[in-house]
Amino acid sequence: MSALALSVLLSFVSAVAYAGGAIVQEQVALTSPGQTYAPLRRPGWWAAVGLTGLGGSLHVVALAYGPLSLVQPLGALTIVFALPMAALFVGRKAGATAWRGAIMATVGLAGLLSLVGASDAQSLSDAQRVALAVVAGGSVAALMVAGRAAHRHPAVRSVLLAVAAGIAFSMSSVFTKTVAVDWSQQVSLSDLSSLAVIAVFATAGMLLSQASYRDAGLAAPLATLTVVNPVVAAAVGITMFGETFRYGTTGTVLALGCGVVAAGGLILLTTERISGTRPAAAPAALAVESDPGDLVGEPAPVTVDSAPVADAAGPGPLPGLAESDLAALTAAEAELLAGLPGQPVGTDIFVPAPTRAPAVEGASRDTVAEDDLPYYTALYGGPYLPVPFVNQHRTRVKS
Repeated sequence: MSALALSVLLSFVSAVAYAGGAIVQEQVALTSPGQTYAPLRRPGWWAAVGLTGLGGSLHVVALAYGPLSLVQPLGALTIVFALPMAALFVGRKAGATAWRGAIMATVGLAGLLSLVGASDAQSLSDAQRVALAVVAGGSVAALMVAGRAAHRHPAVRSVLLAVAAGIAFSMSSVFTKTVAVDWSQQVSLSDLSSLAVIAVFATAGMLLSQASYRDAGLAAPLATLTVVNPVVAAAVGITMFGETFRYGTTGTVLALGCGVVAAGGLILLTTERISGTRPAAAPAALAVESDPGDLVGEPAPVTVDSAPVADAAGPGPLPGLAESDLAALTAAEAELLAGLPGQPVGTDIFVPAPTRAPAVEGASRDTVAEDDLPYYTALYGGPYLPVPFVNQHRTRVKS
């Protein structure tokens, strides 16, 4: 098996491992709502960690054997594989837009694969490493400053930080390939500086990607990050590692076209929310009727039967509750409600009100996520789970 074929095979298995780790991690997170930190006692969490580690290790080996301009874009197959795997293992179906995006990404990556030419693996000189680290670090810092200056425009700030995260992640892969090529010939302590650069860029990419999701939703920053990462890595591979495409200039133009098609598919994939099971609706007697334009904390009228609950020695028919509501109660809940004293009409009862996150200046309602289902991040496997907003305001209810 040639080095190119081996790198492609490793990239495919790496993407499958990343996707599997993301799905398992999502299920652990959704079934551990009270866990603030990593659920170390859950075997599923350790399985997700193992799959993610396996994906990362295979990705590093693939970088050692294959061209950066191919291996890094193939990492985006994580998102493509996540669709059928989520449908098969957790019963989550994807929308038509997501499948169109998957087809576009697959066609684009297949075309890119067919055009990549075989080339000898080579590393970067010390001068090239320093220059690349300085230019990339300066670009990331400049984008961070620009994002801070655009704090009044959350959408712009989010995209700028996502571009910075994409550059940081791509640079970590570039230096990983450099170290992998060096160590395939001889392990040397001279690569410690490159390992430090990898750690810095990987950490910066993780922090910047999380910051880019704040106040602007997930679709735009994740799509930007998913496209910028392989594009920058491929550009470095072509210009600094001597990687080429078949058929000369014609092949290069065709490869750029395939890259555009794949990028368009990835954008569709990351902006299409994978559908999930919605929670059942609340009983009609406790339904909240609020204006969609209500602000956080404003009281919303609640429809509650005004008939008091009569005292009772044991469980039995409860006045003021419909038969459908009684059917939803367990025996213990019915007994508890039956033992409550009657409530006079007009008593104010305060209950937690369902609210939205605080409005941000310049942000639209379209930027607020509709549910807590995660997106799958290419190459790094772990899904981003939005933290639910907890509101302490109370809504006045007339009983």
